[in-house]
Amino acid sequence: MHEIWAYVSRRVVLGAVFFLPLSRRIAIERWLRGKEEYRKLQDSDWVVISWGKSGRTWFRVMLSRFYQVKHGLPVNRLLEFDNLHRMKAAVPKVLFSHNNYLRDYLNVNDELDHFLGKKVVLLVRDPRDVAVSQFFQWKYRMLPGKKALNKYPAHGSDTDIWSFVTNPDCGVPRIIDFLNSWAKAAPDLAGNLLIIRYEDMRADPHAVMQRVLDFVGTPGTDAEIDKAVEFAAYENMKKLEVKRQFKGSGARVRPGDKSNPDSFKVRRAKVGGYRDYFEDGKMAVIDAMVLQNLDPVFGYRRQDESALDQPPAGQQVS
Repeated sequence: MHEIWAYVSRRVVLGAVFFLPLSRRIAIERWLRGKEEYRKLQDSDWVVISWGKSGRTWFRVMLSRFYQVKHGLPVNRLLEFDNLHRMKAAVPKVLFSHNNYLRDYLNVNDELDHFLGKKVVLLVRDPRDVAVSQFFQWKYRMLPGKKALNKYPAHGSDTDIWSFVTNPDCGVPRIIDFLNSWAKAAPDLAGNLLIIRYEDMRADPHAVMQRVLDFVGTPGTDAEIDKAVEFAAYENMKKLEVKRQFKGSGARVRPGDKSNPDSFKVRRAKVGGYRDYFEDGKMAVIDAMVLQNLDPVFGYRRQDESALDQPPAGQQVS
């Protein structure tokens, strides 16, 4: 009911201010979205934070399936804050956030004090792969209004992948700033921050899920975790997306165009896939951005095709 009321009230407010300049309407919408997200933050049991296209939907599907298996819940609903909790009180209320609109509502920049006292799982991925994946999200999946709302290149513009990936508002530089803000705040979140990497989930999803579930206080058996991992495997995720398996998930898990592989939410899932899109000179430029600017705690410092640097397994700030 909260979700419906928040959406309706936001549409009413935005309809009432339609005469204002676009920049002002965008600011109002971001503030309203942030207000609703802040309410959820206060009521949440724990939080998942990520930059867009870092593997959050994959993680969400695994997590949803784990709680469904553990508590005998139906398979056709993704975890959406408290929806599974309302079906079974033992399922926690989990906020999935990019810490985007929250900053507008609270009028902060990179400060993260609003997460103090909450257990936070920070899901990260190599900024170069994230930026490339975000380009295809922008080009084939993102609605025009969402592009304007989040300062992406305008709908219909001829922005190419290189311009997008190097754009300080949405590309590698902005992703690095986002990650560095969390690295800087980590000491203040001592004991309540767990950093997990997309690349480690690809290598051993069971181990990563087990660390997360232990960290948030809802441990599972090997069999329960195995079922969740198997359900969220790449090939099955592709099938689930085509079938539009999850009720109430909107466009989150469905292709923009079934005939275009780049329009799928589950696209390639390739570690280091950014190398397929740039010549050596351009690749060296974005590699340097990461090597010179990203905090080493995340482990993304290698330029060659071998394994990524290895931070402490399941990096936990304590």
